[in-house]
Amino acid sequence: MSTLSVRQVRFRYLTLYGLRWLPSGLLMTVMILLMQERGLSLSQIGLVATAQGLVVLALELPTGGFADALGRKPVLLAAWAVALVSLALMAVADSFWMFFLVWALQGVYRALDSGPLESWYVDATLAADPHAEYERGLGWAGTVVGVAIGTGALLGGGLVALGPVGPVSALTLPVLVAAVLQGVSIVALLLLMTEQRHASGPVALRASVVEAPRMVGQALGLLRRNRVLLALVSVELFWGFGMVTFESLLPVRLSEVVGDADRAATLLGPAGTAAWLANAAGAALTPLLLRRLGAAPAAALMRVLQGVTVVAMGLLAGPVGVLIAYLACYAVHGASNPLHMGLLHRQVDGPYRTSVLSLNSMMGQPAGALGAVVLTALADATSVGTAMLVGAVMLAVAAPLYLPAWRASRAAARAGSAEPEVMAPAEAAPEAARSGAVFATGPDGSPAGPGPVVVPTSAPSAGAGAAGRSV
Repeated sequence: MSTLSVRQVRFRYLTLYGLRWLPSGLLMTVMILLMQERGLSLSQIGLVATAQGLVVLALELPTGGFADALGRKPVLLAAWAVALVSLALMAVADSFWMFFLVWALQGVYRALDSGPLESWYVDATLAADPHAEYERGLGWAGTVVGVAIGTGALLGGGLVALGPVGPVSALTLPVLVAAVLQGVSIVALLLLMTEQRHASGPVALRASVVEAPRMVGQALGLLRRNRVLLALVSVELFWGFGMVTFESLLPVRLSEVVGDADRAATLLGPAGTAAWLANAAGAALTPLLLRRLGAAPAAALMRVLQGVTVVAMGLLAGPVGVLIAYLACYAVHGASNPLHMGLLHRQVDGPYRTSVLSLNSMMGQPAGALGAVVLTALADATSVGTAMLVGAVMLAVAAPLYLPAWRASRAAARAGSAEPEVMAPAEAAPEAARSGAVFATGPDGSPAGPGPVVVPTSAPSAGAGAAGRSV
């Protein structure tokens, strides 16, 4: 795939990964408050957010298969270009329908962006050295995304604190800077990502359109054949719903306790930086959790703990208590993502990697849209605190869905076998065998081989997932 060394591939991946999430950090502290400033109610904000979830639901799997068939670089280039257009529109949007279009474009961006960069890194690393431990770079990405989003949040808070600049309001400044940084990211992508494709141009485009449905079908086949994978992607239904509490409702909750939206936005700048540094610290603790608890039990525990932190955000009365709970929530979030993605990543080989990551994201995005509608409407009807309690319950009840992965790893340990529970679809088996794909799991749910599994979400759903899902 590439003549780059493992070290060069890792450096380029981490650079692009950081640039991808830096604009998101700028937006996270001001997105909801900006829409309120432009005249939207909380219920309307919840409704416009559904545009992203619906678009992702429609496009997530086709775009994942498209990336696997056509190539990761052209799909990422299209994704980041769409993101730039959405940011430009966000800067001037002043009505419900304009913001609805912004979020719809964000949905296109998230569907195209979900998985290709991480998949490129894994496959490029293995092409440079088939025995390379790519988990190390994926683990470092958890730290990179925390620093990138934290830096963006700090910059966003600083821009808000500067106040309006001419006709540009304080809450609009971070959006304009995010658009500039998005343009920088596109240039970096063109320069840093190298990919060998069998063909290019119109012929390759037509072939990839034909091939994408087959890639999607193979990925769906994995869900039918592998109950562990099915349970793992189902976690995203609850996770996506509950994440609305700390992505969208937290700024409103903080505004309530301090009594002023601009002051809340100013506080969220440094608080967001601290939160994403806590996120990075949580990701760094993943190897310890793997050794002490195992991947599946640790992932289940993180779901419960995150629910507890959201309860604290909803119940504590003062801004200090709310912000401490916010930091704890993101520390748990940082540990959760690598554990979850580590379990997910080893269920599939390279040819279907992006499609399976898209399956995972596909579950989370519509669930997030539903959570945005339900929880914002509940906040309007009752209180923000009540809505956060409901979201906390949804986060915690996903914990039992890690039981199939835990049972499978225990069964493999008892049998002393390195055989996978379920491999790729039968028709893909010869290709998987030739590629030397690893499917076996060890006692802790990690691969049967050296090195801990420390794999962050590609949309720190990542991530938005990564990371936030709404920006």
